[in-house]
Amino acid sequence: PVIGSCNGFQVLCEAGLLPGALMRNSHLQFRCQEQHLRVERAAAPFTSLCHQEQVVSLPISHGDGNYFIDDAGLERIEANGQIVLRYCDAAGNVSATANPNGSRASIAGVTNEAGNVLGLMPHPERVVEPELGGTDGLVFLRSMLEALHERPTYPMKP
Repeated sequence: PVIGSCNGFQVLCEAGLLPGALMRNSHLQFRCQEQHLRVERAAAPFTSLCHQEQVVSLPISHGDGNYFIDDAGLERIEANGQIVLRYCDAAGNVSATANPNGSRASIAGVTNEAGNVLGLMPHPERVVEPELGGTDGLVFLRSMLEALHERPTYPMKP
């Protein structure tokens, strides 16, 4: 499994490992804040310890976090279940006002078709201890560890 957050997400898209591209935030402002996200796909290896539509809070810190994908690509990733996270409010509602950067369809994280590469704009690694402001990031890291312990040669997509 490969996970890239923020600039790592950009690199994965630019390298062709993930669909889409990251562009300037639609409002042209840098955003550094806690952000609610809704888990769209609770599956190994990245979100197996989550439940569908679980709301987590992770920090964002970016000026180029606006995920873009064309209509055909959006339709494809929706159909393949590649969208892992969407920006939302505290109640889990996805809306334009809960989208901090203008990302298409409020997408905050996607996988490749095989499901073994995840790119996400938020930073789960920044919230892994209460002293750091929260522990919501642990669910992603623990999901990966569990998947690797269960099957080291994990076939990523069922």
